[in-house]
Amino acid sequence: MDKLLSVESLGDIPSLLQRYASGELTPSRMVEAVHAEIREDSDHVWIYTLPLESLRQYALAAEEKGMAAMPLYGVPFAIKDNIDLAGVPTTAACPAFAYTPQRSATVVRRLIDAGAIPIGKTNLDQFATGLNGTRSPYGACRNAFNPEYISGGSSSGSAVALAKGLVCFSLGTDTAGSGRVPAAFNNLIGYKPTRGWLSTRGVVPACRSLDCVSIFALTAADAERVLEVAAAGYDAEDIYSRQRKGSDNDFSLQRFRFGVPRQQQLQFFGNNESERLFTETVAKLQALGGEAIEIDFTPFQEAARLLYDGPWVAERYAAIQQFFDVHSDQVIPPVREIIAGAHRYSAADAYNSLYRLHALKRQADYIWTDVDCLLTPTVGTIYTIEAMQEDPVRLNANLGYYTNFMNLLDYAAVAVPAGFQNDGLPFGITLAAPAHQDERLLHLAGRIQQAYGLSPGAAGVPMRNEYPSEKVSSQVPPQKLQFSPPSDPSDQIRVAVCGAHLSGLPLNGQLTSRNGRLRASTTTSPDYKLYALPGEPPKRPGLVRVDRNEQGVAIEVEVWELPVREFGSFVAGIPAPLGIGTITLADGTAVQGFLCERYAVADAEDISRFGGWREYLQQLGKSRGLC
Repeated sequence: MDKLLSVESLGDIPSLLQRYASGELTPSRMVEAVHAEIREDSDHVWIYTLPLESLRQYALAAEEKGMAAMPLYGVPFAIKDNIDLAGVPTTAACPAFAYTPQRSATVVRRLIDAGAIPIGKTNLDQFATGLNGTRSPYGACRNAFNPEYISGGSSSGSAVALAKGLVCFSLGTDTAGSGRVPAAFNNLIGYKPTRGWLSTRGVVPACRSLDCVSIFALTAADAERVLEVAAAGYDAEDIYSRQRKGSDNDFSLQRFRFGVPRQQQLQFFGNNESERLFTETVAKLQALGGEAIEIDFTPFQEAARLLYDGPWVAERYAAIQQFFDVHSDQVIPPVREIIAGAHRYSAADAYNSLYRLHALKRQADYIWTDVDCLLTPTVGTIYTIEAMQEDPVRLNANLGYYTNFMNLLDYAAVAVPAGFQNDGLPFGITLAAPAHQDERLLHLAGRIQQAYGLSPGAAGVPMRNEYPSEKVSSQVPPQKLQFSPPSDPSDQIRVAVCGAHLSGLPLNGQLTSRNGRLRASTTTSPDYKLYALPGEPPKRPGLVRVDRNEQGVAIEVEVWELPVREFGSFVAGIPAPLGIGTITLADGTAVQGFLCERYAVADAEDISRFGGWREYLQQLGKSRGLC
């Protein structure tokens, strides 16, 4: 791949636009580099990728118009393969169903007109029926963090393409959670807009009355940037299109109230890590100025059950009725069984379910008199691909516990990364609010991302320090974007961390809660050893500098910057035998960092061969069958 562009450095939208503005990169060179990278697809991300010549044509068209006129100038994106791109087959993950549209879906056309470049069509659960990403004849799409685990569905490929750094954003669809579950499993923002905000013309329907086009992004700010282009105007050709309405409130205010289901109504399906991480998220929102309000989750649960136990299954059948009646043998199980179940329902069943839904919505909507938004886990747990394929219906239903009700009740939602399990798999939460409150949710999502400070996706993209407080006009050239100024060095102390304080690991909040900022991901000089201190499970690493006559290695560290006023309280919480000393980095500079007393490693396991604590935890999880 081009030395100026690697998958790890494609980054978020502003980062790429800045590189274009500086002349370091052009869209033409970008598409050449990305095309070279996506030829290897062992994770079953893509159903179709555009030929290099087609990508060059898109790039040249953007270059001819110039950056000032195009808010998404040269930005690569992926399209779920139930959304039309002119001249490219749409399969909905069913080869026998495939057709080649003459024009692009409304949302795709708007993005291309704004300068975005489509890279290809991505894998999905067939006919967008599933939340797990394994229901495709093109292969089970693999999780970006651990290929033995599910990626989430049905917008599986769109999420993994972004998480791996192959694009800067991607499009999915969301009927029952398909734009949120994959976001949670791949450490991404998954934005499900108010129904009708994004046109669904040119989208193969799942449940046409409920379907939404969704946006996967690395940051909440990127999702909002894409929204401003994709939702630019009412679409008269879409019978479910709605005019966007503004919000008279904003989550950038210091105080807000968020609803949380009662403790006995929370479900984690035996996953203690998810439960721990959700509890930490509640505390995080309280630290941001939120007040937790316990709510009765019963009407939400009952509404969720209507989606697959009622006539909305018949709507899935109606979406592909002509094809299904003749070619049902081309539909894979269990999708075929789900759609065939439509014949159980009568017109009377449909009306009775609609009446019940309206009653449940009336009950559910009462919570908005007490709270500004609802907070839930996006998903209670995650499964291996093998486990999902052995029990596809029950486990898939578990994945929809917190998602299935959202479109039925006409709410907007944003899935947000919220930490990592000890085995390295991501965890996410979802914020929901009434229709047309989308910008409020995106701003709160941005604040949460900033508070966590996690690197989004799986490709090591740095997290920007602040969520923009004001929208940037689409006509402002990207080189004029303003970002937060660097900290005053005299008021900051840099500290190197090598264990549970690393981004995404359990103690990272001790840094971010003190306004810590990640400054570099690097290694020590090659004269250290790393040990797993005794304990079960191993929770602490011990970093020791070796003598000249010993063989050391370079160990992965992150360098964080803390305000001087916060450093004392941070150090005070470090338990013996760990302490703060001087560590030499790979470039020869010296910083403060975690070191371990030598006596404590006498009976400890030398894990230096792994090169860092993350890799050690990953291998440990595999050896114990956890990942």
